Amino acid sequence: MTAFLAIGAVGIVLLLVSLIVGEHLHGIFDALGGGDWFTGSSLAAFLGALGFGGAIVQQVTGSVALAVLGGAVLGLAFGALVAYGMVKLRRADTGGVVTTQELLNAPGVVLSDIPALGFGEIRVTRQGQMMKLNAKSAVPLATGTQVTVIDVLSATSVVVEPTYR
Repeated sequence: MTAFLAIGAVGIVLLLVSLIVGEHLHGIFDALGGGDWFTGSSLAAFLGALGFGGAIVQQVTGSVALAVLGGAVLGLAFGALVAYGMVKLRRADTGGVVTTQELLNAPGVVLSDIPALGFGEIRVTRQGQMMKLNAKSAVPLATGTQVTVIDVLSATSVVVEPTYR
């Protein structure tokens, strides 16, 4: 059982090192051919679950063979779960800064009436960010009208037209 606890402890130490060193450790695993799936965190999860899971199984069953098998299954499951989570986090759209080019053709809704050739307000959602912008239109638009951004005048004002369905 001591060997399993030592393996689990190595997993915890590797997790702490991974948290402190971060991306540098990931670069080492990339060099080893691991890609996005083989990371310090996933290896730490594998070792921790293998060690502590194996110790629990050995304590319950008294069998070293079952402890190795149970620890390996738990290690693979936890390692794969953490690797999957890391891949999803790395590939997620982080919702960075919205550029003016990303506003073109964006759908929106009128928040305050837009008079002909005057300004009103619209709401546009881009990259998970809700933005309130000044908007003008060639035709008057009432509150609640669905619109599409056709031109960007500045970082806070756009030209829209009604969206026809």
